[in-house]
Amino acid sequence: MQPLSHPTLWELVTKTGLTPGFFLSDRSQSVALGALASATSLGIDLEQARGKSVVIYAERQLASALAAIELDGIARRIILCPPDLAVANLPSVISNAEADTVLSEEPDRLVEHVSGVSVAACGLTLTGCGPRGADRVTEWLLFTSGTTGNPKMVVHTLQSLTGPLGDAGRAAPRPSAAKWSSFYDIRRYGGLQILLRALTEGAPMALSEASEPVGDFLARLGSFGVTHISGTPSHWRRALMSPEIKKISPGYVRLSGEIADQAVLNQLQSVFPAAKIAHAFASTEAGVAFDVTDGLAGFPAEWVGRPGAPVEMRVIDATLRIRSTRLAGGYAGDAARVLADEDGFVDTGDTVALRDGRYYFTGRREGVINVGGLKVHPEEVEAVLNQHPNVRMSRVRGRRSPITGAIVVADIVLEHEGDSFAQTREEILISCRERLPAHKIPAFVTQVPSLEINAAGKLLRNA
Repeated sequence: MQPLSHPTLWELVTKTGLTPGFFLSDRSQSVALGALASATSLGIDLEQARGKSVVIYAERQLASALAAIELDGIARRIILCPPDLAVANLPSVISNAEADTVLSEEPDRLVEHVSGVSVAACGLTLTGCGPRGADRVTEWLLFTSGTTGNPKMVVHTLQSLTGPLGDAGRAAPRPSAAKWSSFYDIRRYGGLQILLRALTEGAPMALSEASEPVGDFLARLGSFGVTHISGTPSHWRRALMSPEIKKISPGYVRLSGEIADQAVLNQLQSVFPAAKIAHAFASTEAGVAFDVTDGLAGFPAEWVGRPGAPVEMRVIDATLRIRSTRLAGGYAGDAARVLADEDGFVDTGDTVALRDGRYYFTGRREGVINVGGLKVHPEEVEAVLNQHPNVRMSRVRGRRSPITGAIVVADIVLEHEGDSFAQTREEILISCRERLPAHKIPAFVTQVPSLEINAAGKLLRNA
């Protein structure tokens, strides 16, 4: 057992003061966190979870959040399962996480899928006594973005997860009446970061729901009075297409999880002129590296190569690498898989290009389209397409070609569907010819009514 060297989540929450206005809510229910001082949302006694590795497999974010608050400092491990994790993957998760217990809102339906572990309830009915007697540093196991096949889990502690919250240069203004929300699911790294910010600041938070239409969520946030809200650029592009975007007037807007190009930053600043618009770079393995608050895409080149900085960055072979105290501790159930290199830097797999004293993200290394031996990053082309005033979203992908191996094609969602697509397409191609080499120019541009995003809020590129 590791000695306690850092406050538990419950201790951080109580430090902010359990006022009646300190609550978590979703579409159907609000739970005052003060209620946890003398009650529990778990269907097991906390002593039954002490020292155990506990899988939280709940449908609602609210149930998962309450269980995690109660278990930190008591359980050996907390495994937060994302909403798209298939039941069929649970045996693999249980094995790799060395789990003892599975908590679910519907434990009966899981019994036939798992064996060798106890299955118990977690929910939103508060009974019994609350969290007491923390005696260990709990490991938090989080899933990487892909949960198809054999899921990968990285090991964090609350200390590594909350490290970014103390950054001196943090962008978010924090008025006493702050109200947080996020398009993210809190069982992903990005969403968990926002939940932890709200909890450690004593601010209420409205949670999203995967099945809730974007317009309904925005209307709910308007009634909630949201002041701080985060999401991926794809989340925000979808929100900007909804008339209900006018229902909210946040003071702080944050983007992460995908490349924030200049077009989406400009659009958000136009819609929310009084808001601070920030975009951040983070990954489940490397944690939060930085926030950019100057309204520009990319980040200043002088941030790279600063020895002794809280987060150190290198660019090797055009790929960003990160070293800091907020890195994950490794991969659960896969000791042979190396997280960092011999110098302690994590290879993020995100590629960057230096232009005029600033680094710009160009895409994922594994997402490159090979056109006759020449590389094309889809995101680089999308940044050009999205600059057109009549393009709300775009997706660039490769299509097989017998001559070049692949060609570049693009799907676009128009801002105004009634406008002439032929004219927009011609204007897009003119812009591409002016700004891109010939092999990066889309051979075909197709209008589509919408583009799907996955459970992590990222553009679904293989649809």
